[in-house]
Amino acid sequence: MEAARGVWRERYAGARVLFLGGSVVRGEATPASDLDLVVVYEELPNAYREAFVHAGWPVETFVHDPETLERFFESDRLRGVPALMSMVGEGLEVPGASEFSARLKRRAAELLEAGPPPWDDEELTLRRYRLTDWLDDMKSPRSPEELVATGAWLYQDAAEFYFRARGLWSAHSKTIPRRLRRTDAAFAEKFFSAFDALFKEKRPEPAAALVAEMLEPFGGLLFDGFRMDAPRKVE
Repeated sequence: MEAARGVWRERYAGARVLFLGGSVVRGEATPASDLDLVVVYEELPNAYREAFVHAGWPVETFVHDPETLERFFESDRLRGVPALMSMVGEGLEVPGASEFSARLKRRAAELLEAGPPPWDDEELTLRRYRLTDWLDDMKSPRSPEELVATGAWLYQDAAEFYFRARGLWSAHSKTIPRRLRRTDAAFAEKFFSAFDALFKEKRPEPAAALVAEMLEPFGGLLFDGFRMDAPRKVE
């Protein structure tokens, strides 16, 4: 918090509030963790993001005003990953709480509670096809390296399907394990075990079986008969 206050004083003194979020606030920081700060001014010509070092801390800031913050909230909502709204919702306020910061926190909480928009049938069909395609690519890889590269895409896509097909907020990259464990600890261990076999032992069968099981309630694997039309030509 003292480092965050220093950032506010020295770099963003005109801002109405800074929200300190991320692993430091959750008590999950490592020696390599940075300070994640959402900086909100009364008004800005444009939002921006920057990174720098302050007092030995690597710092990442996401600089907004209420209008741009709402726009980025909506972007996060549509892609199903509540990164920015989570930082505002859980963030500690610098230099302190105010009605301005409380209003932003209430908005973040409303959106988090409402959840992401549900996938429609077209999106669900596309995701089933894409997961099936990854599994097909793993059946006869040309090399172990190619298997791992395909598995890396499958890991992200499979986790996203698990969350979004159930109407839940999704996760990205390093946040996937944490969100999976919080959602369903038993499934999370099954997921990690399957991908450990893929990445460490180069055995794709457990991951393929896991994905097939995940897809079963939604129509199963999909290749034969898949079709998706491109948008019409613009006259």
